[in-house]
Amino acid sequence: MISLLVIWGVISASNRPGMSVPDLGNLHIEEGTSSPIAYNSTPPTSGPHYGSLARWGIHTEPIPDELMVHNLEDGGVGIWYDCPDGCPDLVSQLESVAERYHEGVLLAPYTGMEARVALTAWNRIDRLDGFDEERVVRFIQAFRGVDHHAP
Repeated sequence: MISLLVIWGVISASNRPGMSVPDLGNLHIEEGTSSPIAYNSTPPTSGPHYGSLARWGIHTEPIPDELMVHNLEDGGVGIWYDCPDGCPDLVSQLESVAERYHEGVLLAPYTGMEARVALTAWNRIDRLDGFDEERVVRFIQAFRGVDHHAP
């Protein structure tokens, strides 16, 4: 029976959207800490962070890494876009998805990503070159509400 559960866990993990990112822990740091934190993904998916949360929903300005990581720890999903020359159509499409969720989803610009759009959850990331509603919704449904505080 245990072997079947282990096999099921491996199969389930492989079917989850996005890629796994190694866990950097969930240490709370003092707000305003100025030393740079070496996160292992852009945007980050775990690691040291402030004790407060960013407001859920749509943001027009970037959210500091140290703030938004706590949202991910609390079961949130981040939707990030990188459009140096502007991308109003893409932003509008992403907003149409983010607006469906009153809590548990952040949408904000994020500069310096490897793709135009990134989806993040605790220890998970998915990178997209453009809007893919089905992929965004699947990621949100898979990870939104999954709390990652140590028991």
